[in-house]
Amino acid sequence: MNSTAAKETDTQAWSSRVIRQLRSGIGPLFAALVIICVVLSFASPEFLTTSTLTNIMVQVSVVGIAAVGGTFVIITSGIDLSVGSLVALTGMVAATLMAGSTPDNIGLGIAGLAIALAVGAGVGALNGFAVAWLRLVPFIVTLAMMAMARGLTLAISDGRTKFDFPNAFTAFGAKSIGGLPMPMIVMLVVFVIGHILLRKTTFGHQVFAVGGNREAARLAGIPVQRVMFITYTLAGVTAAIAGIVLAGRLNSALPSAANGLELQVIAGIVIGGTSLAGGRGSIVGTFIGVLLIGVINVGLSLLGVNPFWTQFIQGGVIFAAVMLDALSQRRKN
Repeated sequence: MNSTAAKETDTQAWSSRVIRQLRSGIGPLFAALVIICVVLSFASPEFLTTSTLTNIMVQVSVVGIAAVGGTFVIITSGIDLSVGSLVALTGMVAATLMAGSTPDNIGLGIAGLAIALAVGAGVGALNGFAVAWLRLVPFIVTLAMMAMARGLTLAISDGRTKFDFPNAFTAFGAKSIGGLPMPMIVMLVVFVIGHILLRKTTFGHQVFAVGGNREAARLAGIPVQRVMFITYTLAGVTAAIAGIVLAGRLNSALPSAANGLELQVIAGIVIGGTSLAGGRGSIVGTFIGVLLIGVINVGLSLLGVNPFWTQFIQGGVIFAAVMLDALSQRRKN
């Protein structure tokens, strides 16, 4: 009886969490995603196929991975415009270290990946230090870092594309496990870790507190500066993972890679319900927001819509999400 009662209690608790998530704004977003998928499935028979759905997940993998760290930053009422350039830089660093090596040189591959992750963490930490302790404006700091990272990418590569990577590197973007592409697996793992970190840890609660009211958080004994520093460092790490996955997918590292990626990342986060004012957001919402953008892009492509109109429609969705967020903040105030 006790085990049965415990199972019922666990089921009720899980159901309550699901209901809370649906009421928090994720429900309408998920409903919108389902409706769009249904409409596209009728408009194009090719949409609801395993290959198309897998292709969507692979296409949004880089944006999704980077968006996990970006969600933490925006919840603290910050912003990171350097993510696209950092994706390019870390991919180029890893590629430069491994280019021309033996295809099966696992040791060199691991070293290259570790250094690329360290570069991402270092750039993120520099952003965090400037925002948290120097108290500089996040928009200006990350805008400057965006230019610096892109310039460093061009300098390292001499403006040339890098090829010839070991299998340890290309596996992140080219191979599959159990029929699932590696970019998709890496993205899902990063999302799960991000969700646990945000919702199940003290640090995650501190992130929400800092974004909701920084002064109140400080008075409550929360190390505000340290929390902000860690969030930007985390954003740098996820950008580095995204850079490695992108280079592995393309089997090359381009100096111009991930141009404009920061806008897609921010779009996915905001569409997912994370408030630009801070204090509100979720990793689950970001995942649905990123998927929504991917579904719209692939669906319109299958329908033969002009790519220029696809970009216009994507911008309209972002505009609507920001407008709804602003209206929600006004009602709250």
